[in-house]
Amino acid sequence: MPDGDTHRLPYTVEPTRYDLTLCPDLDAATFDGEERVRVIVHEPTAEIMLNAADLEIHEAGLMGEDGADRSARVTFDEGEERAVLSFEEPVPAGDHTLRLTFSGVLNDQLQGFYRSRFTDAEGVSHTIATTQFEATDARRAFPCWDEPDRKASFAVTLIVDESLTAISNSEIEEVSDAGQGKKRCRFAETMRMSTYLAAFVVGPFELTEPVDVDGVPLRVACVPGKGDLTGFALEIGAHALRFFTEYFDIPYPAGKLDLIALPDFAMGAMENLGAVTFRESLLLIDPDRATRVELERVADVVAHEIAHMWFGDLVTMRWWNGIWLNEAFATFMEMLCVDDFRPDWLRWVTFGLSRGSAMVTDGLATTRPVEFPVRRPVEAEAMFDILTYEKGAGVVRMLERYVGADSFRRGIAEYIAKHSYDNTETTDLWDSVEAATGEPARSTMDTWIYQGGYPVLSVAADDEAGTITLTQSRFRYLPGEDDGARWKAPVLLRASVGGEVVRHRLVMGDEATTVELGGPPEWVVVNEGGWGFYRVHYEQELLDRITAETDRLDALERFNLASDTWAAVVAGLSPVGNFLKLACLYGDETHPSLWAAVLAPLDYLDRMMEPDARPVLQRYVRDLVGPAFERLGWAPVDGEGETTRTLRATVLRALGVLGADPEVRKKAAEVEACYFADRASVDPDVAAATTAVVAAAGSTADYERYLDRFANPATPQEEMRFLFSLAAFDGEDLARRTMELARTEVRTQNAPFLISQLLANRTAGPVAWQMVKEHWDELLERFPDNLHDRMLDGMTTLSTPELADDVASFMADHPLATKQRTMDQMLERLEIAVAFRRREAAGLVAAFEAV
Repeated sequence: MPDGDTHRLPYTVEPTRYDLTLCPDLDAATFDGEERVRVIVHEPTAEIMLNAADLEIHEAGLMGEDGADRSARVTFDEGEERAVLSFEEPVPAGDHTLRLTFSGVLNDQLQGFYRSRFTDAEGVSHTIATTQFEATDARRAFPCWDEPDRKASFAVTLIVDESLTAISNSEIEEVSDAGQGKKRCRFAETMRMSTYLAAFVVGPFELTEPVDVDGVPLRVACVPGKGDLTGFALEIGAHALRFFTEYFDIPYPAGKLDLIALPDFAMGAMENLGAVTFRESLLLIDPDRATRVELERVADVVAHEIAHMWFGDLVTMRWWNGIWLNEAFATFMEMLCVDDFRPDWLRWVTFGLSRGSAMVTDGLATTRPVEFPVRRPVEAEAMFDILTYEKGAGVVRMLERYVGADSFRRGIAEYIAKHSYDNTETTDLWDSVEAATGEPARSTMDTWIYQGGYPVLSVAADDEAGTITLTQSRFRYLPGEDDGARWKAPVLLRASVGGEVVRHRLVMGDEATTVELGGPPEWVVVNEGGWGFYRVHYEQELLDRITAETDRLDALERFNLASDTWAAVVAGLSPVGNFLKLACLYGDETHPSLWAAVLAPLDYLDRMMEPDARPVLQRYVRDLVGPAFERLGWAPVDGEGETTRTLRATVLRALGVLGADPEVRKKAAEVEACYFADRASVDPDVAAATTAVVAAAGSTADYERYLDRFANPATPQEEMRFLFSLAAFDGEDLARRTMELARTEVRTQNAPFLISQLLANRTAGPVAWQMVKEHWDELLERFPDNLHDRMLDGMTTLSTPELADDVASFMADHPLATKQRTMDQMLERLEIAVAFRRREAAGLVAAFEAV
């Protein structure tokens, strides 16, 4: 054990195989367990230390190669979540088998070995026992070496009621009678893997017939009655298995793949080898009753988790500081896969939205590097955030586009092949990419991974010299001194010179970079393709040349132009009017993500305006969006693309909610009434949009109808639509009812997100904040620790100075146990909003009137 690494287990003893038997009692919410762990003792030791939490260990002993059976005394270090097995005499070096019997509780915190509940169509309540171990909760199910580089194989046996289904990481080898109405399910031995990837699921499940995907059986498991919602998951699952097998040029590393939908699940999904667990709404879906965005979300999550079977399960980070290796690459790979699955979705364009959200966080003074030192395992929870997933994927995509897709793929395949069944550091990845591409991947990417933030590249032209000059500085929303941070920025650019398009490719360093174009440019586009994880600021003349003909920009380049312009406005570097004028150029856009790049800032401005000032913004929205909706109409037409469905819903929602168009609101109520009478009568995208429009101006009677539809949904997606729409209704009484639902009835996996949306309600947000304070301790106790920050995300909209001061004061006195950095980022976003309000609110009406 390295000096100072007291949070790590000693390397004196190394596990190689777990023979693990578990017997859960679903009615009593308890479980009993027995394990025999093959270990290698590297040097004589009188104690063996391993992880255990919330467990009782009843018996412990060690069988040596010599046949000696040594009993152990067990003590616990609860603070470090460890069990220490002490022996009277030192255990000699060599191979041994550790024997443990233990018991525990199926908890309600959605972590470790926990219980999930559901009620069937006949009103009968059922219980499921299931697991969620990442990052460090396998220790709550069985004593183990719960660190990612302590890989071992698992041979699992589950003893369960005869009527129940048992699922684990590998295929069942034998089912035998265990007596007393129980059966013993013995599973095949797994490959070597980390403890956080083990999984045990027991309950009344319906299983699809296996789909043979080139020799790999693929199934979906769900609670009874939802089998008709599994087809799309099987379709994208089969596609992803084939796509990644070909991309990595390595076979799928397990014997089968089960995709398991759970009624209660804190995360979106979890990449347990061969037994991936999901929230129901992210796996079970009816394509005929789902919006395109909902379908895309399911496809994303399924592809993401299957990518992990190689990038995370087969090859795993050495320690939690490298979790971004798992998550960023799985996010990147999910985009590649879904783009291949449905090319007409233009998935890389829609990625601009989530990457843009990461750039918002990364523009804060409280940002963090993608990779940073993690000592205690609890610190790993802070790694599961938008920077790990979306910034990480964004900078990987930037590198891939710069070095070339084929060369990059060869580097990744070489990395997977070289390190299969092992653990790695970040530098191992860059070394493989460098070897395949000949590009300085390590030195370039170190500047993006090991320091937070990103640059803004300023572009100036010298027409006489026929050059442009690029300079970089750190982008921040709040003013601050230049900290000297610089990035090696891969830059692709194109320009028109003498009527001919020329292209250049370079890695920008610390100093200003001059690019010779061969003549004065008619126009220049820096960050060609839009893949760079940085912003671009053009001098005014160059910007005017670009915006004179925006159709020379591709979709993601136009997205970036709007995003970068708005970021400059929020940072106080550009007037609001500049963005409003630019937004007028987007009225003919056909991709919904580009509309989102315009509409989200308008929603931000709407929150800054007093009620009597809002009509000027509403007129602007109607003038901008109305013609687009008139072209699209209320219903799909034959032959239109799938993204057109999303576009129609986007502009409809904008007209009815942000634009407060009375005719649209009236028609939306009529359409929604048709949907309530017959779901099949309304296009799902239009139905989802009208749900939002009606809620924005809804009555108590509307609220009651939404509450009933939430309680009796046709699909998991409809359930979520109507649940979260409850937070959009105005009025203190309805806000209190929604908070009461979150406190008492809504599943704990969803309630924090409902409260967040309630906090973001334009009129009810202040009331919701007071209720959060009143019930603070109760809410923290009810919700899983890793969702506490999600509950508070909506507070960033509470931007009146008095309310913001109250938020900051309360949170200073009530820090979160985990993810405090995320909390600090929320508070800084709130500070930015307050500064914006003070700076811009008084002039917003004039800014809109001037356009």
